[in-house]
Amino acid sequence: MRTTPFRAAAWALLVGAGAAQAQQAPAGVQAEMQSSFDDAAGKIVQLAEAIPAEKYAWRPAEGVRSVAEVLMHVTGGGYYVMASAGMERPAGLPQNLDAITAKADVVRLLQQSIEAVRGAIRAMPAADLDKAATLFGQPTTYRNVVLTATVHVHEHLGQLIAYARMNGITPPWSMQGGQ
Repeated sequence: MRTTPFRAAAWALLVGAGAAQAQQAPAGVQAEMQSSFDDAAGKIVQLAEAIPAEKYAWRPAEGVRSVAEVLMHVTGGGYYVMASAGMERPAGLPQNLDAITAKADVVRLLQQSIEAVRGAIRAMPAADLDKAATLFGQPTTYRNVVLTATVHVHEHLGQLIAYARMNGITPPWSMQGGQ
């Protein structure tokens, strides 16, 4: 597998952002990625709940995803990425997730996606991390699929923090004395 600037940056992000969680998690890269995924995904849900429904259509500029679109991108992205490691898209999931904009629906579907990804990572035997997979048309491993799912939630957590702050919304964990 080729090392790209994206992969190098992803590992740096995981090491920096997940260091505290990794120290408390059981040993192993899978547990470390699970902990890092859980942290970022939990914060995305907190932001989704904290952002008022009337701000779900807000976007920082024309041609940029709205709050609802970012959240639904995270929702669909979890299913899409983890499908490369054998996770199936749930029956009954709407095909066009980008069209969903109502806060209650967005939050519910986001939480379902996060739980599905979390469950797939948890259920994956450690030996499967080295299994061959194809992601974005490129050969890779299940390990990189899990890493990509983890990095994806971190990427959009940062985006949603910026969106929230631009709208005068303090991330809930910041109000609790966190970062």
